[in-house]
Amino acid sequence: MTVHILDARGSACPMPIVKTSQAIKGIAVGDTLEILATDRGSVSDVPAWCTFTGNELLEQSEDAGVFRFVVRKVA
Repeated sequence: MTVHILDARGSACPMPIVKTSQAIKGIAVGDTLEILATDRGSVSDVPAWCTFTGNELLEQSEDAGVFRFVVRKVA
């Protein structure tokens, strides 16, 4: 399993999700994508995107205004 990192800090909605969608296509099933974002909308957008796409949200946290998500590619 490989961990990939997407730095979407500074991107406004909907770009963190657009970038996440693009990045997840380039990784293998079972790999994880760590997403870093500063857009507050990502707090609801990333979990909703995971539910919609069937990918698994493993972690979600915030530190000093940076939102961190870890998503496992399922399909």
